[in-house]
Amino acid sequence: MSSDLSLQQIAESVTKSVLNASDKDLEGFQKIMEETVKVREGHRNLQRLIKSFSTSTIQRS
Repeated sequence: MSSDLSLQQIAESVTKSVLNASDKDLEGFQKIMEETVKVREGHRNLQRLIKSFSTSTIQRS
C-alpha cells in the first residue's frame, strides 16, 4: 500500500489552515515547501548518481 499523497489530497487538507493562517505562519510554510523541493531534487540527483555508479561498476567488472 502506498502512502503517497496526491497534490489534490494535500491541497484539500491544508486549504482551511492556509486560509486562516497568519503571514508569519505562511512564511514558515513557504520555507518548509522550498526545503522540501530541495530535498526532492537532491533525492533525484542521488538516485541518478547511484544508477550511474552502478552502471559504471558493472561495465568495469
